Amino acid sequence: MDEQYQDGNALAGPLSEVFAVDVTAATTHCASCSRTGPVATLRVYGQSPGLVARCPGCESVVLRLVRGPTSIWLDLRGTMHLEIPLADASD
Repeated sequence: MDEQYQDGNALAGPLSEVFAVDVTAATTHCASCSRTGPVATLRVYGQSPGLVARCPGCESVVLRLVRGPTSIWLDLRGTMHLEIPLADASD
């Protein structure tokens, strides 16, 4: 792919409207190649109507996010799971 991309940190702002935690620190598991890594390491393309995050290992789509005037659509079918770390309870 010759398109320009940003790293997964580009998802921090848009995903903060959906989740109360920083999802870029979460771990994703690619459904295509089984690569596991932080959301921040995904390759994010923004030339579409929304954001498309691809696996840096196999280039498969892991996440799609589209924001409309009244709704956000989040498609995670390219990830087997999303592990979101919780804040330490002793903090």
